[in-house]
Amino acid sequence: MSRQLRYRSLDRHLRGEFGEKVQKITLDAGSGCPNRDGTLSVGGCTFCNAEGSGPGVGLGSFRDQWERWRSRYAAMPRMKGTRLFLGYVQSFTNTYGPVARLSAMLKELEALPGLVGACIGTRPDCLDEEKMRLLASVPWREFWLDVGVQTCSDATLRRVNRGHTAQDSERALRLAARFGVKTCAHLMAGLPGEDGEDFLSSARWLSGLPADGVKLHNLYVPKGAAVERAWKSGELRLLEQEEYALLAARALTLLPSNVVIHRLCADPAPGELVAPAWAADKRRTLDMIDAVLAYNDWWQGKACDAPERNPFLD
Repeated sequence: MSRQLRYRSLDRHLRGEFGEKVQKITLDAGSGCPNRDGTLSVGGCTFCNAEGSGPGVGLGSFRDQWERWRSRYAAMPRMKGTRLFLGYVQSFTNTYGPVARLSAMLKELEALPGLVGACIGTRPDCLDEEKMRLLASVPWREFWLDVGVQTCSDATLRRVNRGHTAQDSERALRLAARFGVKTCAHLMAGLPGEDGEDFLSSARWLSGLPADGVKLHNLYVPKGAAVERAWKSGELRLLEQEEYALLAARALTLLPSNVVIHRLCADPAPGELVAPAWAADKRRTLDMIDAVLAYNDWWQGKACDAPERNPFLD
């Protein structure tokens, strides 16, 4: 039985655009990061693993990675008949470096069979007008710039060694909007030193910025990341699944109903998760968020759009 969603999911958005299922394929461009190469830091963000918070798919050409993933999906019964794909260049900072590198990456993406759009992951401090002009010229009608915002608190950003400020995030989102490039901003709950109200404050702040999409993440401990040491020493408390479900549901009520929700919880790569164990059970987390929304008669945008009725139940 299909779930009755009370938010604007990416799947719903893509089906509305293309009239059928569109599957996202994760790609690795072998990009660098100023927070790891010594430009800002060599340690990286405290929650980032050795693969740059990507799935660790390994390098090789986009075409090789693309065909491997498409072969896997073709073997899955639930994916039978899927013809359209969205390429997600995820790991590290994919707009870091010269604009010529970004241009070559986009051209390589354009040659992939069945690709109808792309998402490019980056940091807010690695964008400028020249790069944004290039991104605005891509040929796909479905293109997203995934921007790691994480929080509106500069103190938290320093604590997790992000190397950028909330003002950098605001500037990047406004710059993208000026060039007509859609952005998907990432927010994280359970960051060190933050409580639930801090996370909700970030959601309220983001609702006032020109973000077209949002990804909500629960903090988890990846193998080898700095937060692993903090968690093992007892310095870091992780959210319980029920706590996160409530926070994610409340955050949805604070986000405008026209914002596309790309993700509602973290999705650890196989073999990387240290804690919490519940982070591996994505389906149960999503079901719990749905249940909280239904029980409270909440929906995306209820607290900021103030509609008379839930627009997602029409």
